[in-house]
Amino acid sequence: MVKKRTSDPWMPAPKYSKTLSGLSVNLLVKDVPAAVRFAQSVLGATSIYDDPDFAVVRIATDTCSAEWMLHADHTYNDHPLSGIARGATGRGAGAEFRVHGVDPDDAEARARDAGYTILDGAADKPHGLREVYILDKDGYCWVPDRPL
Repeated sequence: MVKKRTSDPWMPAPKYSKTLSGLSVNLLVKDVPAAVRFAQSVLGATSIYDDPDFAVVRIATDTCSAEWMLHADHTYNDHPLSGIARGATGRGAGAEFRVHGVDPDDAEARARDAGYTILDGAADKPHGLREVYILDKDGYCWVPDRPL
């Protein structure tokens, strides 16, 4: 692993790992700052910590509380997923990340303004949600939604 961070992280990794429980999501991304900008500007998330190698992002709405980690591709050089990190086909394919309680119309407008790909515009769905499908720059599919 080649670290680009030049200062100490906000907390040592072993200490942070002890705070984790339940389901944890780690996303491999080409550019951590760009992925943080997407989470903030489109989804309304907050960066708990970010540097060029790693970030922790959190969102809290009336119906969703989630935290996920972003790892720069280069931090996975010796990891089993390194083929995907080096650009092999498959990054994000088949996975969608739903962010409940984020207005899909507002998220779509922000995503369009920022040049992200809209797979399917905001619409009311038969399963009782209004949702939009947005691809971030790494090809991950984000689905902000709200109950009808």
